[in-house]
Amino acid sequence: MQKIYILLCLFFSFNSFALAKESATKYSIKEIQRLGLEVNGLVLAARSQVNIAEAGVVSASAYPNPEVTVMAGPDTRRLPFELTGPATMQRTVTVSQPIENPFFRQARIGSAEANVEANRASLDQVRADLAAQLRIRAYELLLRREQAAVETAIFDVMQEIQRRIKLSVEVGESARFELIRADTEVMTAASRKEAALLSAERARVALFQLTAGALPPDFAIQNSLNEPVELPVLEELYQQVLAANPEILRLEAEQNRAQLRIEQERASVLPSMNILYSNFQDRQFTSNTAGLSVRVPLFYRRRGEIDGAIFDSARVRETLEYRRYEINRLLESAWQAMQIAKRRVEMYEGGIIQEAENALRVAEAAFRLGERGFIEVLDTQRILRTARSELLQAYFELQSAAAEIDRLRAHYPKE
Repeated sequence: MQKIYILLCLFFSFNSFALAKESATKYSIKEIQRLGLEVNGLVLAARSQVNIAEAGVVSASAYPNPEVTVMAGPDTRRLPFELTGPATMQRTVTVSQPIENPFFRQARIGSAEANVEANRASLDQVRADLAAQLRIRAYELLLRREQAAVETAIFDVMQEIQRRIKLSVEVGESARFELIRADTEVMTAASRKEAALLSAERARVALFQLTAGALPPDFAIQNSLNEPVELPVLEELYQQVLAANPEILRLEAEQNRAQLRIEQERASVLPSMNILYSNFQDRQFTSNTAGLSVRVPLFYRRRGEIDGAIFDSARVRETLEYRRYEINRLLESAWQAMQIAKRRVEMYEGGIIQEAENALRVAEAAFRLGERGFIEVLDTQRILRTARSELLQAYFELQSAAAEIDRLRAHYPKE
């Protein structure tokens, strides 16, 4: 009795370990997105760009350092000793402190801060693009697996039909030609099955690539291809896209930076000055002097740099307006694609699949009874396979359109 108890404990422990292992290798699509956003090299590189831009703010906020000049040397007599006395040493120390134009400094710091915002928007753009790619690739893997399951089921059915035809040929109830046709259909079904399995493996490799190999080799996806899609109404999506689209935010930050660059170039025309202090010493005298060094922009007033900044600001503004219009059109296109996919799903789920399945069952039953030939079974099988493939493709297009909408409004799981 004790041995039986020990065996039962070991059995349940093994099952618990297997279940834990199986649950550990299952990921939801959101978990896959978070994992990819944490380890993908493009995201890490974009985050480094943000750090570089933040370091630029520190540099722009720094005050200029003073400059110290020290000069020393002996005096050389040119007249007789009786008139000049002994030779002496002299020393001169000069300190120069630049005084920045406050308008120039403010514009420079603002431009650096706008550059940080632009790089943060670029980071959000990389994240949104990657999250959408991960979502589409995950649903593509589910699609390929479903297609492989359909082709496998068809292959099994064709093998069973081949076996029945072979028996009929052996007993003389069917012609040899029927068996040749069945063999051909079995080989075709095997080829489609192999192609579907390879496509599923390719989609799996694509997920490994986007997540930089962080997924375990035996991972599984918890989601299903026919999950419902819930999104706000189109008018609300318009507002969300204009307020949160990373590319629009980046162009707005670049426009702000270009405007501040104009102010910076205009402020640089104002006179700049240095405060000077000098100390001179020799054997007899000590001299302290102070003064100002002013650079006057008399001949060149940076007209080329100012015009270049103005034209660059116009370029960014026109690009921003066009991208706002284009992104709205992309949202409309994705919304229409989603509505078309929903309609196709409703059509196939509403009766096309069921009617094709019923037709196949009737054809298979008639074939077993000898009332119908092999051609009728093949025709109904092709109709059902086409309908199922179209339904799976409609599921995938629905999820892809929803992923595109989420990409445009930067809606993705945060790291």
